[in-house]
Amino acid sequence: QVQLVESGGGLVQPGGSLRLSCAVSESIFSFDVLAWYRQAPGHQREWVASTPRWGSNRYSDSVQGRFTISRDIAKNTVDLQMNSLKPEDTGVYYCNGEQMMPTGSKLNYWGQGTQVTVSS
Repeated sequence: QVQLVESGGGLVQPGGSLRLSCAVSESIFSFDVLAWYRQAPGHQREWVASTPRWGSNRYSDSVQGRFTISRDIAKNTVDLQMNSLKPEDTGVYYCNGEQMMPTGSKLNYWGQGTQVTVSS
C-alpha cells in the first residue's frame, strides 16, 4: 500500500516561509506526477503545484513566484518551499501522487494533510 506522509506545517506570520515535505513509501520516480493541493475552511480542495516525471513544474496563479516544488532524490520526498506567505495561503496542505497504468487508468494517492496557518 502506497503511503504519503506530509510534515512541516505550522503557524507563521504573513511574509514568512515554511517548507513542507511529503515522504513517499515508493520511489518518487514511480509516480508520473507528484503534486500539492490545499483546502481552506469552507472551500474545495484546490491544486497548488505539481512536478511531473518529465517536463516542467507547474504552479497555480495564486502561488506562482512564491512557492517552489521539488523532488528530493536522497530523501525520497516531494517538498514545497513556501515564501512570502499570505493569510489566504492558510489551509490544510495535501500531498498527491498519480500513477498511470498500462490500461490508461490512473491511480491517485493522498496523504493525510498538514495544517498551515498564516496569521499575525
